[in-house]
Amino acid sequence: MVFSGERPWPIVSLAVLLALFVPNANGEGHHIFYEWHVAIDATIKPVSSDQPVITINGMFPGPPINGTTNDIVHVNVFNEMDEPLLFTWNGIQQRLNSWQDGVSGTNCPILPGMNWTYVFVLKDQIGTFFYFPSLNFQKAGGGFGAIRVNNRAVIEVPFVRPEAEFDLLIGDWYHMSYKIVRSLIKTKDDLPQTGIPIWMLMNGKGPYKNPKSKTYESFTVTKGKTYLFRISNVGSTWSFNFRIQNHMMMLVETEGSYTNQIILDSLDVHVGQSYSVLVTADQEVKDYYIVASPSMYETPESSSFVGVGVLHYDTSTVTPSGPLPVGPNPFDLAFSLNQARSIRWNITTGAARPNPQGSFNVSNVTLSQTFYLRGSKAIISGAPHYIVNKVSYLTPDTPLKLADQFSDGAGVYVLDQYQTNTSNADYVIGTFVATGIHKVWIELVFKNDLLVMDSWHLDGFGFFVVGFGDGEWTPASRLTYNIHDPVVRATVQVFPGKWSAVYAFLDNPGMWNLRSATLKNWYLGQELYIRIFDPDKNPIKETPPPDNLILCGKYKVVPPAPAPSLP
Repeated sequence: MVFSGERPWPIVSLAVLLALFVPNANGEGHHIFYEWHVAIDATIKPVSSDQPVITINGMFPGPPINGTTNDIVHVNVFNEMDEPLLFTWNGIQQRLNSWQDGVSGTNCPILPGMNWTYVFVLKDQIGTFFYFPSLNFQKAGGGFGAIRVNNRAVIEVPFVRPEAEFDLLIGDWYHMSYKIVRSLIKTKDDLPQTGIPIWMLMNGKGPYKNPKSKTYESFTVTKGKTYLFRISNVGSTWSFNFRIQNHMMMLVETEGSYTNQIILDSLDVHVGQSYSVLVTADQEVKDYYIVASPSMYETPESSSFVGVGVLHYDTSTVTPSGPLPVGPNPFDLAFSLNQARSIRWNITTGAARPNPQGSFNVSNVTLSQTFYLRGSKAIISGAPHYIVNKVSYLTPDTPLKLADQFSDGAGVYVLDQYQTNTSNADYVIGTFVATGIHKVWIELVFKNDLLVMDSWHLDGFGFFVVGFGDGEWTPASRLTYNIHDPVVRATVQVFPGKWSAVYAFLDNPGMWNLRSATLKNWYLGQELYIRIFDPDKNPIKETPPPDNLILCGKYKVVPPAPAPSLP
């Protein structure tokens, strides 16, 4: 396959290379380079299903990105698939640079046979994140991987350094090709056999002792040592409850924020969310079950819906035994809500910067905008759609960010065409772009009119999760908010029939995607974009387009016609 689309690398002197990899005294990071070849592999079959898996460099899940605060990451992506491709970096804030966000509203796709390099800074962040392909339901076929952002050596972590760290990507998995599923859900929603995933994988591996699993995930520990598990829900549909047989967990971080350290016997992780927990190997030397079971779904132990791995003590000769550890009732929303409310920001410690995490005190902020966003579904023109305030998002051929650059959006979208604080009059399919006022505080209230769990994710920001509530939200609901130490993250769960509220400070200009993290909802229209505009073209305010910018849609460069042949 012949690749094009990138400039050849210039010859770089040894001195320049050393400068790239040595951090500066002022805290700037070094450059990290990755080359990814993304392809379809029909031979992996994690649960003996005849389905394609999206791999990166032949790996499923893909290779981890392991960086440190303020490092500059370069990812050269070669698309060896048969359809367009983009990657997005779940929770990485892309400070001042939505050009690297990797969603349909910001980037032209990397076409088959082409390559493109993402360049982004892990600016002032720490913690556990992940990446995945953002187009065409591809996340359901793989292509995801872990992102670790480590503290700089001069910034202490608020817990004892673990013996080792483990990435644990857990997610539901369909029993058929993601291409078949995406075709089916366009015409029929909630199909009993094809509309929902039926497996739970751990790092791309099937459940322990399930006869259809080619292999299972196992982590080796030493008695008396403590380990950090970085857990992400990379699935498409199911929230899950995570637990380790006979072992307790200490929650310490979520999506870039250190949390108050609470001891848990199980942890709910909703679609798109990431957590870090400390686990001490303090039990009898043998092997133990690691379990992830879906929330709001009845699953017997033997069900393929339950993900099962193994915690292996290094001198153990005894395999896991007994029943799987029992979690909370999967339909007990009160348990899940109480746990969500107990996850709070540790405002007594530093984070990526030496200043305390409590620099922003949201107890006294002035709210300048409120968006009340209702997520639901509807039949529009005979087809199923998921909607926000009765609008199902229509993806234009030209990315919104590209249209902003060349024509202030003209001919691609109409800014503020749809309501953000109430439902629109009629069900419509349209390109939903709303104004976010630069450098003000916004309140986002997500109302879930569905009968199942939902999650919402905002690119470009961490938001303060201030409240969860029942029924309809009203301004009086603010009296129930936690404004003292709300946790800061990028993905919030929204319980069936309930609402969740977050605050965000809109200091990051750009075109930012706000979406349901539930893949089917997102694919069928439950998203919008927030345009945060600063008219000052100073690159300190917002990064200009990259030199390797791909053009497409109405701005696609058309090759000149060939010269006429001589007679």
